[in-house]
Amino acid sequence: MRQKHDEGEAMPARMKKADLPTRTCLACGRPFAWRKKWERDWAMVKYCSERCRRSRRAAR
Repeated sequence: MRQKHDEGEAMPARMKKADLPTRTCLACGRPFAWRKKWERDWAMVKYCSERCRRSRRAAR
């Protein structure tokens, strides 16, 4: 059940999906958005999926 907020109380701010940072996958070239599970490692994320990561390594 939702909590009621008083008129003077601000609602917690949430980020919209459209405002999340994006990158382009090095393997498939498609754009992908930030995910909560990548929060700590976002600077090192290069691929959109495990499949792209594996296929990139196999191509070398």
